[in-house]
Amino acid sequence: MMRFGRGRSLRHARLQFVLAVAAIAASVALPVILISVGGGVSAHEIANLQDAGYQIVVSAAGLHGITAAHQRSLEILSLGSVVAASPVLSVAIDAYAPSGALSPVLAEGIIPGQFGPTLSPAEKGLIPLPLALGDPTDMIHYANGTYRGTATYDVLVSSPYASIYHVTTGDQILLSPSTNRSLGIEYNVTGVFGVLPTFLGPTAGYLILMPLSDLQVMTGFGPGGTGTAYDVADTIQVAVTGSVAVNPSALQAVRDTIQSLVPLYSVTSLTQEAAQLESANSVLTGFDLALSSVGLTIGLLFLALVLLRRVESDRRSIGIRRALGLPGWSIAGTILRDGLMIALPGAVTGVLVGYLVVEALATWATSTVQEAAQLAVFDPGILGEIVLGVAGLSLLASALASRSALRLPIAEALR
Repeated sequence: MMRFGRGRSLRHARLQFVLAVAAIAASVALPVILISVGGGVSAHEIANLQDAGYQIVVSAAGLHGITAAHQRSLEILSLGSVVAASPVLSVAIDAYAPSGALSPVLAEGIIPGQFGPTLSPAEKGLIPLPLALGDPTDMIHYANGTYRGTATYDVLVSSPYASIYHVTTGDQILLSPSTNRSLGIEYNVTGVFGVLPTFLGPTAGYLILMPLSDLQVMTGFGPGGTGTAYDVADTIQVAVTGSVAVNPSALQAVRDTIQSLVPLYSVTSLTQEAAQLESANSVLTGFDLALSSVGLTIGLLFLALVLLRRVESDRRSIGIRRALGLPGWSIAGTILRDGLMIALPGAVTGVLVGYLVVEALATWATSTVQEAAQLAVFDPGILGEIVLGVAGLSLLASALASRSALRLPIAEALR
């Protein structure tokens, strides 16, 4: 029944073929884009969790929700399987470069000796260890919660900030909790560190590392602050021994013990987060497929209409073949073949179009869309299943047209 040649009717048949292939391609391109980008983003996040240097995170609701961070870290560190307990406080402050240029920066207050072991392998390659931030325990300045000890006033700056503002090791920068320069304190730049690209955002730029107690005093989260909470942190990241890190039951036992030490806070392990992320990805994939099924349904309905239209235009030819005693399965087989000849090129074209769209987004879209598109994963197995699925569904459309062809009365078809 698939005819290509000259003549107006044949030109119309070719146009129907092209439009049907285009409809199938458009309906396939959508799931290719959604699944490849969504799966790539999910795989990236799961890999980040699995490659993190820490395995357990203590967190709390609200802004800087963990109080008594120094003491809680010591309690967690006292557990036999724990090798590091690193509280982290992140606060936006203002920095004045040696040139006097003002820029907002994200300051992370850390305990130097505990921060390093919780870094991922990639981060350890960018940050000079051990950290040149004075007292590695941060307990001298903290002074049992009085904050009356000697402060080192050392700071590490990120390479983007150092490059833009021409800051080098040995320089001094003034750090202030606000744009009021009179509230600032001079800090010694003791090192420069690189940064990793952040996911779904611009490259991390103006970031500094400083002792936790210094940042707490500067921002009012130490004694004497205006708030009622002090010695605060956003999270406590916990690294465990290698044997525990790869043993889910042992890691869960450590997590439960930490939870008993801090019952008011949330304690999660990265294995739990990875499992939750995988579950969420499964739900998202199902949603993507459901959304894509609407387009596939429209494409296959268009295919069914094209095949029915061809049965109608070839009714006399079908009637002659039936009158000559040609078996019905032969006529149906021809229609099924025609359906596959439309569906398969359409599906393959849709995969190619989806790939090209993702590559275009990764090259020319906005930065956020670019980073998501660059993480896309084109799994040959999944793409093959989509193509085969469309081919299988085309058989249903062909069966509908075959049924119509075989139900034509021979006498009426020959008129």
